[in-house]
Amino acid sequence: MESAASRLAEIETRIASACKRAGRARDAVTLIAVSKTHPAEAIAPLIAAGQRVFGENRVQEAQGKWPALREEFPQVELHLVGQLQSNKAEEAVALFDCIHSLDRPSLVTALARAMDKAGRQLPCFIQVNIGAEEQKGGCAIGDLPALLAAARAAELPVIGLMCVPPFDIEPAPFFALLDKLAADNGLEGRSMGMSGDFETACMLGATHIRVGTALFGARD
Repeated sequence: MESAASRLAEIETRIASACKRAGRARDAVTLIAVSKTHPAEAIAPLIAAGQRVFGENRVQEAQGKWPALREEFPQVELHLVGQLQSNKAEEAVALFDCIHSLDRPSLVTALARAMDKAGRQLPCFIQVNIGAEEQKGGCAIGDLPALLAAARAAELPVIGLMCVPPFDIEPAPFFALLDKLAADNGLEGRSMGMSGDFETACMLGATHIRVGTALFGARD
């Protein structure tokens, strides 16, 4: 408990400091604690320490641990921050409160159908392949206007853009580019920044940062 609380307090201090340097309010940034691969026993102490927003990468893994956690802690919000298969859209809509990985027209169709069926509208981020990396998910920058138009036509509540910059390259230019793309398309949300670079992201306009290792420790 003390360990979880101290890690959370340290991250909160760093977020507040980065926001202050950028002339932003601390509450402009939502901290998402990414709990992928970590069991409920590791998550509960962070909830007890005051963390309320969590992220998972896989629908199936989340289904195994979050229903019981949410019954115990109904105030918690759960975000899907990993890739989503179209055939898992219904399950994702039932379990999560926000989707960060909308990246193709087929997923627009699947999510719109799932939300309509469930009578539940989930805010979504469009994931942009900001570094044009073949191995990464996300829509190409050039495809963003068409995908956003399709999502809006399907009445999906798109609130922002998400990115994962290339590994081992200075992330600031990529964060700045996502910030510009979001502004150009009239979107307020910017889901960017992880354990190694969230302070840079906070200074460049992030509204949601996805922090796992710095809160939970290294994964097995």
